[in-house]
Amino acid sequence: MVIKAVLFDLDNTLIDFMEMKKLATIAAARAMIDAGLEMKEDEAVDKLYEMYKTFGIEDQEIFNKFLEKVQGKVKYRVLASGIAAYRRVKSGQLIPYPHTRKILIKLKEKGLKLGIVSDAPKLQAWLRLAESNLLDFFDFVIAVGLTGMEKPHKMPFEKAVKNLKLKPDEIVFVGDNPQKDILGAKKFGMKTALAKYGQVIQDKNIKSDYVLESLDDLMKIIN
Repeated sequence: MVIKAVLFDLDNTLIDFMEMKKLATIAAARAMIDAGLEMKEDEAVDKLYEMYKTFGIEDQEIFNKFLEKVQGKVKYRVLASGIAAYRRVKSGQLIPYPHTRKILIKLKEKGLKLGIVSDAPKLQAWLRLAESNLLDFFDFVIAVGLTGMEKPHKMPFEKAVKNLKLKPDEIVFVGDNPQKDILGAKKFGMKTALAKYGQVIQDKNIKSDYVLESLDDLMKIIN
């Protein structure tokens, strides 16, 4: 079967999201301490990561919840300082992985349709693409806000296939998470490629059709 489209996860597949999150969180902790938060930096960072696990890494109110937890109330001088520092670092660190633009250009030149299927909130997914200067490569973005369901639920994959108007086995799905990306796409009948270069979660029981040591390897599959 000829491959006619490629679907990508976004975070840790096209963009090094976890590195950005780490640097932005450290910057936020330092700024809050400078503004009056009485904690050590490593203690504040560890607590924030503990709260990411509880409330989700995309929680838009995480600093409010953090300050309520550690201070008993939100001091807006401290909150504003943390948010501002986080945003400054985030905007400068949303950088695509090496060769990303080159590979996307090659895929478009071959006439392939490209789409994003992400668990990020709808607006955040679009913003990350815009801030990374990748927006124009993609025909559509399927995000949590559009489906209400996270991967590996079939709904995001089903919606992507309808957008493409293709058979599932004519599509390659590229993602870093075996449980969400690889298993979800495989169950829906797509070819799968594990973005090993950005992989955070390990699961040796879930096998992808292909393994990408770098995004460059994707062209070997397509060709």
